[in-house]
Amino acid sequence: MSAETLITDNLDLWTGAITKRITSGRGSNKKIELTGIHKLRHLILELACHGKIVPQLVSETPACEVLEDLQLRRKELIRKKKIKNSKPLPNVSADEKPSKLPSNWVWTRLGSIAEINPRNSAEDATKASFVPMPLITTSYHGYHGHETKPWGKIKKGYTHFADGDVALAKITPCFENSKAAVFRGLINGLGAGTTELHVARPLSNAVNPYYLILFLKSPRFLIAGEKVMTGSAGQKRVPKDYFSSTPLPLPPTEEQHRIVQKVDELMALCDRLEQQTSDQIDAHDTLVDTLLGTLTQSQNATELAENWTRLAAHCDTLFTTEQSIDKLKQTILQLAVMGLLVEQNDQGEKASSLISRILDTRDRLAKEKNMKTKARETIDPDDTYLSIPENWTWIRLGNTAKFIDYRGKTPRKINRGKRLITAKNIRQGYIDLTPEEFISEQDYTDWMTRGFPRTNDLLFTPEAPLGNAAIVNLDEEFALAQRTICFQWHTPEIAQFMLIQIMASPFQEQLVKNATGMTATGIKASKLKEIPVAIPPLQEQERIVQKVDELMTLCNRLQKSLNQVSKTRCQLAETIVGSALQ
Repeated sequence: MSAETLITDNLDLWTGAITKRITSGRGSNKKIELTGIHKLRHLILELACHGKIVPQLVSETPACEVLEDLQLRRKELIRKKKIKNSKPLPNVSADEKPSKLPSNWVWTRLGSIAEINPRNSAEDATKASFVPMPLITTSYHGYHGHETKPWGKIKKGYTHFADGDVALAKITPCFENSKAAVFRGLINGLGAGTTELHVARPLSNAVNPYYLILFLKSPRFLIAGEKVMTGSAGQKRVPKDYFSSTPLPLPPTEEQHRIVQKVDELMALCDRLEQQTSDQIDAHDTLVDTLLGTLTQSQNATELAENWTRLAAHCDTLFTTEQSIDKLKQTILQLAVMGLLVEQNDQGEKASSLISRILDTRDRLAKEKNMKTKARETIDPDDTYLSIPENWTWIRLGNTAKFIDYRGKTPRKINRGKRLITAKNIRQGYIDLTPEEFISEQDYTDWMTRGFPRTNDLLFTPEAPLGNAAIVNLDEEFALAQRTICFQWHTPEIAQFMLIQIMASPFQEQLVKNATGMTATGIKASKLKEIPVAIPPLQEQERIVQKVDELMTLCNRLQKSLNQVSKTRCQLAETIVGSALQ
């Protein structure tokens, strides 16, 4: 099967295999990875390096003869003292050959067909190109930028290279990200740059540097290279011997050129597929945003039901991605805190009476236990940030609960003891007990002096990440780390609705609005406690929580089903890649 056929016969698979990316980015496409097209690019590189992307032609000079000429060329260059006299690398043994090659190809090593880490010679005043690591791209073309500097300024302490040389980043994570370059367009054909490069200078034009870059970027080369990296974490490097001695499949010179041309064509096709897929995802996201927006613009529950009926008729085309279901979940939360999810009912305790009970408890705790958490009671219309039903009431967050937080250096962690809950354990809507961390019983007693979290309290992260919230549902006692806050409700019955409200986008936007900091954005407790929250009558809260639970359960079922479909597509893509390389 030709490479084009492999692509065109599986278009739906390549464009449909999409996975969620771990990122804090807000853009829709930043949150996903086009896994199928990513694997397709890897497949193209592997096919290119194993003689499966263009047909072989018997009229072309076989690679074994090309290699013999290169060996003669090496001897000539050594004799003329153009390159250093180094010990020839051994031939690739049968045990080293990772796969079978076409009959007119040959296994060799980069160090046998190129000079490794060459040096340049020029007058100090000669203008040259300087290439730091940030100017070397991850593109399969091996693109790079450059700066102009006099050769005398960069000839010492930097890696040398020239037009036509091939370079590979040797340090983590640049190596794993496949930073590599084919140097071209250098000023006076001369350059130097980052010391974190291995450089190869082909012995003659019988070796196409653009073919070499395809090999250096192939998944097998990168994966095997990761395993032999040496050094400490963050400073691991690929050894020079791996770069120069790893078995390299060498095609005839003419076929090298045809391979490079074919890869260009196929990568351009991948670019078009990627752009089309991204455009479709953008259009789909816009449609989802627009139609979900009609729900939050509803004036009452009756109008919401009508808008939902129109939207539900297109559910099979709207909610087809994990991202669209996430948006639906957030819309449900927003509708809940706007009072549009269930009908209002005048029966039961009024919201104003509930607020009075909350404030009474606050005042009693302030008097009896010297509780200091409180906020202003007056709320101006300008302080509110969404429309709520007439029978709801606003109150500032600091008046609804006691804030329990701990500052200073968290006690030393040990392997076993009292569980420690940190910001890493507080996810949006639930507590994740991984990673597990503990402190000693004595440190627990000494540290937990401001209060102990109880069932139905809410844990909140004021920074890194900002705004995660979860209800306490642990049976065991635990310590609370710094950069976490426990809201101990004055009326515990409001806990579940308050969780919904804090997770909903209107409140989350207030957090961002009141946050400070550049790299680590966070909100101070003094600002947090002043944010108003909307309080419905208690019975309505119960109906809202029940409805949200029902709808979230349906969303989770749909999301699970979609995840399985996406996983299957990715597995199929992986299988096709594997079978094509056999």
